[in-house]
Order: sequence, then structure tokens, then C-alpha cells
Amino acid sequence: MFVIDDDRDVMQQYPYHIRDVHISDPFILADPVSRHYFTYVQFADTSRFPSLPAGRGYFFVLESEDLIHWSEPAVCFEKGDFWADLDYWAPECHIWKGRYYLISSFRAEGTYRRCQCLVSDSPRGPFRPVEQTPVTPEGWHCLDGTLYTDRKGNPWMVFCHEWLQVEDGQICAVPLSEDLGKATGEPRILFRASDGPWTGSVVKGGGVTDGPFLYRLRSGKLLMLWSGFTRRGAYAVSYAVSQSGKLAGPWKQQTRPLYAMDGGHAMLFHTFSGQLMMACHCPNDHSRKRILLFEMEEEPEGIHVINEVTGNWYNGIGGHASRYTYTQPCRELPCFSMDPRG
Repeated sequence: MFVIDDDRDVMQQYPYHIRDVHISDPFILADPVSRHYFTYVQFADTSRFPSLPAGRGYFFVLESEDLIHWSEPAVCFEKGDFWADLDYWAPECHIWKGRYYLISSFRAEGTYRRCQCLVSDSPRGPFRPVEQTPVTPEGWHCLDGTLYTDRKGNPWMVFCHEWLQVEDGQICAVPLSEDLGKATGEPRILFRASDGPWTGSVVKGGGVTDGPFLYRLRSGKLLMLWSGFTRRGAYAVSYAVSQSGKLAGPWKQQTRPLYAMDGGHAMLFHTFSGQLMMACHCPNDHSRKRILLFEMEEEPEGIHVINEVTGNWYNGIGGHASRYTYTQPCRELPCFSMDPRG
């Protein structure tokens, strides 16, 4: 086992400990060029970092060598003459054709929320819009766009058509142009929230679909992580498996979640030592959201949690485990099975 200690020299360069990082919908890019990890936030802790700009219309990037100690947030996108200044939600960074694409949702006053791509030659930014118009369909209220590349090498945006507009939330997809700037076909509904056996009623939030993320197992099976609410009203993450191995599905849902203790909006990545990891936020209470990092086990038919390594569940678990939350701070040092620095 590899323990991450709070080394003084590391903390000078990376002063933001993972237990302090306030973040929603965490997406972690393991950048093969710099061999650093990057994550992106839409709000900054200006009380801790007073030099940062406050207000709407920004994305900030954080950088890490070990997944535990993170840099001071730095601006990687600012609105300028961009069309939207509201609902900068769930930014995630993908590498496509050697460039870095930041995908997020955006909204302007009086308009629906929609998704589109920003581009940069560096994971640190600055990012700029690929196009001045969104990718998701006109007249649809959407969020949580993610990039998927099919077996022919064609890019797709997979996203959520919001339950606020359709009640039974949808996971949908549109084919993209080569520069990820435009949709090149009609949207396809892949499945709905009510297809998940583990979800609750719409009254309790069970109509929600959040955070799709695609991952192909070594066996060739195609998984999609997604989040919603359980029958007990807890935020949770589960996954579906494509029976055809293609984006079109049909998608077979898991009968129970991967994690159902008020954490969700998950994604998968590999550390530089090759360990499969899952990142999500917990609890689903905005002011208290932190990153949970799980070491994962991959099997031919699916994935399982091995261990949560940050300790952020200690004060944040909810749902059916809420009565087991500890009130005192966690003092355990983060412990990985392999050094995440590779």
C-alpha cells in the first residue's frame, strides 16, 4: 500500500488538499503529456484564494501530481463575449486529436440550459468556444455533456435531457463534427431514468438522469455510468451495459447502484500506475461537496468498488448510511494500492 503524506515541499506547490477542495461533478484528466492530473471547477474559494476573480462566467483549473494535493485554482476560461454566464455546470476535459476540449453546460438569462465544447492546446487553458452556438438541440433543456468516440473513430456528445422538461429524465446522444463544434445528426434517446430498477419515484427525484460517462472494458463491453436518486431519496451512481457493444444499445441496467450514500455524478480514469479509479462528489449538498476517489476492480462483465481512498466519505455520507456520519475530522492519511504518480 502507498500512503500519501503531507510533505511540506509538495504542499507549498500544491496547497489545496483534496479534503478541502469544494467541487461539484468532479472530472479528472490524467494528462499523458505532463503526467499530471487536472480537474475543473466553476466556483472558486475566494476566502482561501482572495486573488481569484469572484462571480459568474469563469472556469478554474486545478493541477496535481498525486491526486491528493492540488494547486491553487487558476482561471482557464472567462466569459468575454461568450453567450452565457449562468449554469457553468459539470466541466470535463477530454483529449481529442491532440487538443484539449472542455465540455460543459451553459445558460443565459431567459434561455434553456445547453451543452457545448471549448478548446485549448493545453489542459491549463485558456479555453475558447469551438463555435458560438451550442451542440445540444434547440428547444431542449440539457446538461452534463460528455464525449464518446465510437469504434469507427467518430465523436458523439452524450448528454442528459432534463427531467424538469420531460419528467422522466433521458440519456441522449448526438453525432458531432470533427472539430466537436456542431451536431451532425438528430438526437437519439438511449434510455430513461425509469429504466433503472434502483431508481425511486419521480416524486422523490427518481426522474433525474445525471452525469453520463462511457467506458469500454478490456473485454469489449461498453458501460455507461449515470446518476439518479434511489427509492430512499439518496443520490447514487450506477451503470448500464450496452448489449450490442454500441452506443445505440439496447442498454441493460444494473439492479443496484455502485454507490448510494448520497454521492454521484461519477467518471472513470486510470492513474499513471494503471489503477482504475472512479471519481464522484459527496454529499449531494452543494456547500459540502467534496471528491470521493475509489479504487475499482474491472471484470469482463462490469466493475466493482475496492476502496475509497480520500476519507471524504467520513463526514459526508448520507442516504441509508446517514446515521453513521462522523462529526470529527478524518485524520487518516490517503492510502492507495499503488503510487498514483506512476
